[in-house]
Amino acid sequence: MRLHVPIRLRWSDLDAYGHVNNAEMLRLLEEARIIAFWITDDAEEAVGASTAVLDGRPGADTLTLIARQEIEYLAPIPYLRQPLDVQLWLGRLGGASLEVCYEVHSPRGTEPDILYARAATTIVLVDAASERPRRINDGERAAWTPYLDEPVQFTKRG
Repeated sequence: MRLHVPIRLRWSDLDAYGHVNNAEMLRLLEEARIIAFWITDDAEEAVGASTAVLDGRPGADTLTLIARQEIEYLAPIPYLRQPLDVQLWLGRLGGASLEVCYEVHSPRGTEPDILYARAATTIVLVDAASERPRRINDGERAAWTPYLDEPVQFTKRG
């Protein structure tokens, strides 16, 4: 099962070539990840609210640190007025870490459906007080397990 997170582009996401800049892609993925997994005060904003179980607000007990990121760009993303369809799932659910997988598609309902990029981010949950990794708790594991599937298969390895 996948979460579908609509992410709007900003004009400033484009580079001199008229497509989304590679550094901005990391921001777009981060935004989708936060919407999908962080508790928010705005219930309207949550996508798949059952997965939004991490408190990312200042002073939270848990920090989420990025251990690794990989992106495979498949087609340039032009400026689009409709939001991109960022699909998320988990490729791995470990003891204290998880791998968030992504596919960035053209806006839902548009034809043809274009797959612009695929990516993976390894996140480590860290106890804010001790600054040490902490285990994924039962509530988090229960919320995320339905979204566990095969990891991203990167095709352009050389």
